[in-house]
Amino acid sequence: MHKAGDVRVEDAPDPVVEHPTDAVVRIVRSCVCGSDLHPYHSLSAADGPAPMGHEFLGVVEELGSEVSGLSRGDLVLSPFAFADNTCEYCREGLHTSCPKGGFYGAGGVGGAQAEAIRVPQAQGTLVKLPAGVDASLLPSLLTLADVYGTGYHAAHQARVEPGDSVTVIGDGAVGLLAVLSAKQLGAERIVLMGRHQARTDLGRAFGATDVIAERGEEGIAKVRDLTGGHGTRAVLEAVGHMPAYEMAVGVVRPGGVISRVGVPQYEDAPVGFGSLFGPNVTLNGGPAPVRAYMDTLLPAVLDGTVDPGRVFDRAVSLEQTPEGYRAMDQREALKVMITF
Repeated sequence: MHKAGDVRVEDAPDPVVEHPTDAVVRIVRSCVCGSDLHPYHSLSAADGPAPMGHEFLGVVEELGSEVSGLSRGDLVLSPFAFADNTCEYCREGLHTSCPKGGFYGAGGVGGAQAEAIRVPQAQGTLVKLPAGVDASLLPSLLTLADVYGTGYHAAHQARVEPGDSVTVIGDGAVGLLAVLSAKQLGAERIVLMGRHQARTDLGRAFGATDVIAERGEEGIAKVRDLTGGHGTRAVLEAVGHMPAYEMAVGVVRPGGVISRVGVPQYEDAPVGFGSLFGPNVTLNGGPAPVRAYMDTLLPAVLDGTVDPGRVFDRAVSLEQTPEGYRAMDQREALKVMITF
């Protein structure tokens, strides 16, 4: 991405093993993330060009001398943040804070909207998939790299449990998979705040019991009307803009939890007496350590019990990736998969 709105497909040197803990992976599936649209709207020419993409699965091509448990030819899945999976933070399930970790597309590590990628800390990062995985499962497996794990993180950090009431703000892929995750954790009432019917219909299929299309104060009032004036105990905010946060504050019940997983596009948010302090509301969430959830979520994807890959509604080739950005930005596509 050279600057806002300017995505180009360019030739680049093939990635190579640079450190003994690296692997090189030939990418089989990648995608465009909703968070990629933030720089698509705001990246300055001075900050570009930036390699893009952080979600992928692929085949191991090369391995550093210190990587064990993987072989060339293995089909592997990567979380969007690499980590050693052994430090105290990783052992606590906080892989996004690993001192040896980092994010694709930054710090000299390439992006995943590419034919191949160097994976630092490969042994702790990459998850080997079973041999002979049916190609029809690849879209759902790809969601484990980010959006499914991030939706699950939102519900997990909100401590969703059987019988709970939940509001999900945002009908993008993360919001819809937050609905799915809340349902899996036993939520009884799930209110989805979104206004794109094709998306909210999928949200209902994933477990939403109510859909609120209105925004702002009108949307807040609708949620409170549905809940006897109280709001819901858990609110999962999957957008990242201030109006979404303000709606989250408006619909959370006293003693509840706001769990944010939409990348915040703001620095200052109300947390004082009238917003969070007075009603004893907890503010939680953050970048999802999706590696921590893969072992939990993977079996149901492999056996077809859940189908999070339904969030992909368009596929493009690598050369067509700029069109994928445009389609998602114009709300013509929910989530775009890149095939090779």
